[in-house]
Amino acid sequence: MPSIYGEPAVVKRIEYRTEVRKVTSNSTVAAATMVMAALLALVVANSPAHGIVEKFFEAECSFTVGAFTVSISFESFINDFLMAIFFLLVGIELKYEVTVGQLRKPRQAMLPMLAAVGGVAVPACIYLLCNYGGAMHGWATPIATDIAFALGVMSLLGSRISTQTKVFFQTLAIADDILAIVVIAFFYGQTPDIAWCAAALGVILVLWGMSRMKLYSSAPYLFVGLILWICMYHSGIHATLAGVILAFFLPSRSDVRLNHLGGWLEGRARELNANYDDEHHILGQHDFTRSALRVEHVMHHVTPPLQRVERYVSVPVNFIILPLFAFANAQITLMGSDFGSIVLNPVAYGTFFGAVIGKPVGIILTTVILVKSGICKLPKRVNWMQITAVGLMGGLGFTMSILISGLAFSDQNNVLAAKCAILAGSIAASLLGIAFVRVADILHDATKERPSDKK
Repeated sequence: MPSIYGEPAVVKRIEYRTEVRKVTSNSTVAAATMVMAALLALVVANSPAHGIVEKFFEAECSFTVGAFTVSISFESFINDFLMAIFFLLVGIELKYEVTVGQLRKPRQAMLPMLAAVGGVAVPACIYLLCNYGGAMHGWATPIATDIAFALGVMSLLGSRISTQTKVFFQTLAIADDILAIVVIAFFYGQTPDIAWCAAALGVILVLWGMSRMKLYSSAPYLFVGLILWICMYHSGIHATLAGVILAFFLPSRSDVRLNHLGGWLEGRARELNANYDDEHHILGQHDFTRSALRVEHVMHHVTPPLQRVERYVSVPVNFIILPLFAFANAQITLMGSDFGSIVLNPVAYGTFFGAVIGKPVGIILTTVILVKSGICKLPKRVNWMQITAVGLMGGLGFTMSILISGLAFSDQNNVLAAKCAILAGSIAASLLGIAFVRVADILHDATKERPSDKK
């Protein structure tokens, strides 16, 4: 079949874009980028450049929408505004799972979702035990699992982890995110401002009306979503939740009759062939370009707004927003700090043990109880070795845990202790998960070889 592209340079450019798209959609690459940003932040925070970087993040920036002006520091812009875009992507993933993924089948989703509840409850209890009578307000710091980071680490294990296990883990992590979002909304907001809360509710009603009117252009939703963010930023409810709310109002259907699309395209193809004149320049073939523009417009609307917005934000979130967030929030100055006091701080060991021990205990124990009692069944090609690996890697809670620690503590010593524990816990969870799977794989291979050795 002849290529539709007439220029070899165009073909090369398309192939190059395809390769770039493969790289930017790779969860391992995205996770590695975030890790590199965090490591760079640690280096900068303990170098002479720290003062300059700190002043840069404290600098005020402002933007105006109509009569409203929002003035925030660059660090708050990252943590409150840019992270709302990250939450928009999280919300899109949640809606996708509810619409066509694991969450649309309650029976299949019940096991990983309830395991996520155990994986939130046990770390919180461990933290509270370690901090009884102290900084108990930070109980939610070790409860989160970082989807992108954990899936990136899991992908390093290749075929040792089955596809079904990855789906189980992704469902668990999404349920974990839902719980973390609820916790942020109810426990880590400020005193609500009734007027701004009412304004936010009014904007949500506008979004509901737009979806009921079956408005399938994504731009109006994004504009109204920005207004919602402004209202929530002033309301006392954490502004990042505006992203999740916006995602659930984005239409997940196409406004094109897809069952008629093939026949319509055949008619347009005949029309294009009839209108095209090889002897005239394309700029002078108005009927042809008009027909082509109509096809282009229709094909654009084949993709639901939910997917279109996901394409717009996924690469910026993975390669700009999350690395920026990691760089801004992993500024941990250890030079001149009393390392002993950090390690002995109950916030630090409560967070660390909550993530590294509490997460796997909560996930694995809940799964064992549900399966052994007959309430749920393990998915096909998911065994107890893989459930244990899921539990260990569940302690990898980098992004959401750092966000919660910043909301939970006002004392900088506690913030420093929490961030150190989060970084150490994420590294420990990654290494433990990888080591466990590799050792289990070696033992499994050795067990399989024993019968042949005896022969």
